[in-house]
Amino acid sequence: MGLLTFSINLTLDGCVDHREGIVDDETRAFFTRLMDEAGAMLWGRVTYEMMESHWPAVARGAVAAPPAMREWAAKLEAKPKYVASSTRMHFPWVNSHHLAGDLRAGVKRLKDANPAGVLLGSGRLAAELDRLDLVDEYRFLIHPGIAGHGPTLYQSGLPGTRRLELVSATPLDNGAVALRYRRANN
Repeated sequence: MGLLTFSINLTLDGCVDHREGIVDDETRAFFTRLMDEAGAMLWGRVTYEMMESHWPAVARGAVAAPPAMREWAAKLEAKPKYVASSTRMHFPWVNSHHLAGDLRAGVKRLKDANPAGVLLGSGRLAAELDRLDLVDEYRFLIHPGIAGHGPTLYQSGLPGTRRLELVSATPLDNGAVALRYRRANN
């Protein structure tokens, strides 16, 4: 069974707005490594629609983009993408699949089918999956800034504190810090 790894950019004050943070080759390389290591991606509908609105056009060459971004878009096209949604059922982007039915059972099947793991990149979905005790690992890229606004990580709350064990902390040249945690065995 593969691990379910939640990964996201956030500022020092916990803001997860995708428009905050540093966008450069170093951060792209961080997320490319995570995507390359995972067997599949898992998103909620909102994140899927945000990604779908931009990256397929980059992969097709319909949007001007540097070679590194086009390469990333092509990798994303090839990666299996699963979407947990109760409001949308059709996902036309290449290699996109609807994760239908019971969320807990669907994510467990997805983890079983992907020994390399599943990379989760949606904040609200992560909170729901954490409530179901399904998140195994956390890969946060902490950006050196204070946004002063939301949305924030887990702003909808959790039923209790999650104790984590630090696996690694890697400073990047751009001032961000890549943190890797696993759920602690209490």
